[in-house]
Amino acid sequence: MSPFLIDSIGYTALVINLYSMSTKGEYKLRLISLIANIGYILYGALISATPIILGCTIAVLLHGYHIRRLRINKNTND
Repeated sequence: MSPFLIDSIGYTALVINLYSMSTKGEYKLRLISLIANIGYILYGALISATPIILGCTIAVLLHGYHIRRLRINKNTND
């Protein structure tokens, strides 16, 4: 894979992550951050960067947990 394409994946994940920080509401922020972290995992795999893969995998799990918690709480309050 070309270095340009690999860098493009990394920059796309960065832009998505930065966008997530500008959103309102915890659910939306976590969902968009989860998507960004999946992009970072792909980027980390392409550049063989274990710390990026590990850190973003943990972030995906944490965001997934909190998204599930938020959905359960919303359904309970309805």
